[in-house]
Amino acid sequence: MAVPIRTAVAALCASLAAALLTTAPAQAEQHDQAWSLSAGAHAPRAQVTLDDATGTLSLAVSREGRTVIEPSPVGIVTERADLSEDLRFLHRKSRTVQERYRAKSGKRLDRLVRMNETRLSFATAAGARVDLVVRASADGIAYRYALPAGSGDVLGETSAFNLPADAKSWLGTYRVDNEGQFAQYTASTAPTGEYSDQALFATDGGYTLLAESDLTGAYSGARLAHTQGTGTYRIKLADDRVKSDGPLVTPWRAMVTGDLATVTRSTFTDDLAPASKVADPSWIRPGTVLWTWLAGGREAGQSLTAQKAFVDYAAQRNWPYEAVDAGWYFKTDEWDTTDPNWQTNSWMPELVDYARAKGVGIIVWIHQRDLDTPEERAQWLPTLEKWGVKGVKIDFMNSEAQPMLQWYDAILKETATHHLMIDFHGSTIPKGIQRTWPQVMTLEGVAGEEKRTNTAAHLTTLPFTRNVIGSMDFTPGAFQRVGLRPNSDAAEVGLSVVYESGLQMFAGTPESYEARPLARAYFDQVPAAWEDTRLLAGEPGQEAVLARRSGERWFLGGVYAGAARTAAVPLALGPGRWLMETIRDGADGLVQDRQVLRGGDTLSVDVVANGGFAALACPWRPGLTTCYR
Repeated sequence: MAVPIRTAVAALCASLAAALLTTAPAQAEQHDQAWSLSAGAHAPRAQVTLDDATGTLSLAVSREGRTVIEPSPVGIVTERADLSEDLRFLHRKSRTVQERYRAKSGKRLDRLVRMNETRLSFATAAGARVDLVVRASADGIAYRYALPAGSGDVLGETSAFNLPADAKSWLGTYRVDNEGQFAQYTASTAPTGEYSDQALFATDGGYTLLAESDLTGAYSGARLAHTQGTGTYRIKLADDRVKSDGPLVTPWRAMVTGDLATVTRSTFTDDLAPASKVADPSWIRPGTVLWTWLAGGREAGQSLTAQKAFVDYAAQRNWPYEAVDAGWYFKTDEWDTTDPNWQTNSWMPELVDYARAKGVGIIVWIHQRDLDTPEERAQWLPTLEKWGVKGVKIDFMNSEAQPMLQWYDAILKETATHHLMIDFHGSTIPKGIQRTWPQVMTLEGVAGEEKRTNTAAHLTTLPFTRNVIGSMDFTPGAFQRVGLRPNSDAAEVGLSVVYESGLQMFAGTPESYEARPLARAYFDQVPAAWEDTRLLAGEPGQEAVLARRSGERWFLGGVYAGAARTAAVPLALGPGRWLMETIRDGADGLVQDRQVLRGGDTLSVDVVANGGFAALACPWRPGLTTCYR
């Protein structure tokens, strides 16, 4: 039957339009194929290009026509095929991802996910297959590889990120415990070496934080390898060979991008991760914690009497948890785990019962080597649950290699079964883990309060790097460490808000809190779960002022590096009048100021060198004199 002319013309126009949208020649004589993906007019845009001459793939990111990431190599190599070159395009499949979920902790509890996804399928001449899956949201671009069964072990990725040579860069030297300090360079002048994949760059397209999501024992952790003099940062895996005996989907290579406020507020790495695997999360409760390690050391951990005194103080302050750190089960005069009756001989059940009667939950420290095998976990985890322990602080994993990631897979499932919250130390960084396993309340993976070499610049960089991707157990509040920390007392109070952690561990001694009643009273108010987060002012390495909301109240924290100043903070909390109660450094210690300001006004705070402040804001009404409860 003859096709009507009008129908044929319409079909031809549609096919030409589709070709224009998905294909763009790189040179007149070479017709490279290109595919574009974005979530909206003002959102970042990914462009994947297949070079017809070499069969290599690249990915570039822009925002409103400005460079975010320059064209960067994309590819993966297995023992059976090099899937980084000689590729030919097979087909494209697209969909929209829309999800709602509620977190137990983080920058905000209610999350709405809207992403566009495209899956581009490629093959080599020999028939080896790889799919490149790309997602785009309002605040990020991400991609991953999907390999069919029979692809064999992975030998590495050719994935890399090309940045303009002069792009400002904030990088942390890679360590297996992710505790490298952040320093500022340009993309090309950073020394040759390996860096954490939580790297922040500033280009004319805005700020971009590199990250990873949905990392499990099916793969290997990534770091960035860089050679000085270039703007290229290559993905290097922790393993030379990643074992795979079936279909494989790799972790997401994520780029959180936008202005600095967008990056800081982003939950993109959580949004990319699989949905929660905990059917009933009602037992998971974030909260503030009296941490006894910097307050009392191993000696306190070995003493039931000392721990009861800490519980008494937590109860007096209405802090919901007390954490017993190292020493409580290591060969003390009372008992040790080499004794076959160690569970019976432990004083921990007595402490848990004592704390429970006072409304305080107990969290206990355990070395990873004591949870390494299924048999050890079967000994420890049910026992802790039976005692009534609320959570475990597991330490010294110090690896992101595949075998250790498989251990994470096991411990996550088993702690959920035994209703134990987790604080990982000496660990990987979040990478979406808190969405999938919400009992993970926080992770270290940071040069935190224990370090004696931290700088004020490092402290003001963390809100824009490490803490963007998930809860961070920095352990603020160690007022007794005067001379061992680079900041002022008011800045130390502000860290309880600037740094988000589902278990916010206060590292001070009771005596140091009693000597600073304004800090103590503020800590009494601070929650560990937030309904909203906003960046009020910031520049990595110089200043960070964040506001976090709980109910109708906003908590503000500010930290600064450099000389004393009068800080000017835009009060972007909403319309109306606000009662502001601000804690700052005075000549003889902490002082508090009260004033009523309108939303949109500027809050002025006198800040000492390397100082900061904390504040509490609530809607003002006649007769209201304080936001404290």
